[in-house]
Amino acid sequence: MEKAIIKVEHLSHRYSTQWAIRDINFEINQKGVVGLLGSNGAGKSTTMNIICGVLNQTEGEVYINGISLSERPVEAKQNIGFLPQKPPLYADLNVDEYLTYCANLRLMDDKQVRSAVEEVKRRCGISHFSHRLIRNLSGGYQQRVGIAQAIVHNPAFVVLDEPTNGLDPNQIVEIRELIKEIAKDRSVLLSTHILSEVQATCDYIRMIEHGQVVFAGTIDEFDNYIEPDTFVAKFENQPTKEELLQVRGIIQVIPLSETKYRFRFEGGNDVMRRMVECSVNNGWGLSEITLEKISLDEIFAQLSGKKENE
Repeated sequence: MEKAIIKVEHLSHRYSTQWAIRDINFEINQKGVVGLLGSNGAGKSTTMNIICGVLNQTEGEVYINGISLSERPVEAKQNIGFLPQKPPLYADLNVDEYLTYCANLRLMDDKQVRSAVEEVKRRCGISHFSHRLIRNLSGGYQQRVGIAQAIVHNPAFVVLDEPTNGLDPNQIVEIRELIKEIAKDRSVLLSTHILSEVQATCDYIRMIEHGQVVFAGTIDEFDNYIEPDTFVAKFENQPTKEELLQVRGIIQVIPLSETKYRFRFEGGNDVMRRMVECSVNNGWGLSEITLEKISLDEIFAQLSGKKENE
């Protein structure tokens, strides 16, 4: 069996008398981008900080590439790259000086540092800024430098906390592409509250709510977590609402225009096939039919318990 890149076992943490997370278990054993989702106060940041060795857990264990983070922290952390929400940049250093400093912090072999810095600059598209002070770089390029320091030692596992925060739309697209590129040969844990970013960047999702994992799966499984129950159809020859309600499985008809309707249904997607058959048999002139997918916001709300509370 392939060794897990990261394995979290029975992880719990308590602040004073309150548990922030309780008995969290999951593994990441594939390359790609894993989205870490959760509402404010759900335990997402606590979990991320424990995994990165910033915070000591109350109970449980974290293994990075099979190495116990609590028993062999230095060795385990050599397999981790971390970009906090605010990049830990030294503005008075130039890019080369800063990345060399970060490589030395990761206890890299002196003979490998120079080539590692050159390689990470190339991958992050910052080679032409080698001798520029970090304070004189734009926000997007400072973020690239932040990502470069997280991967300069070629870790198996990288954690990025809100990596597109504060960037303009063009910079966001560039950073997303960079994240997907570096995830081709390692596992990246991406913490974000922007669901469109999850959809655009992530291959897998782990969602934490109330201190526990409530979802673990692929982005497609998350996208289809709630079965759609509405579709929209357009007819050339206007049928009556009563006729449309006669189609088996239709429980509600909502007119959107003179010829367009939203249908709420039950009993599976076969109802759309029956609607097509009824249109042909009755001459309704069906010209358009579209299943309406449940939005990521609604799925997030259901998993977080918001819908039930409302």
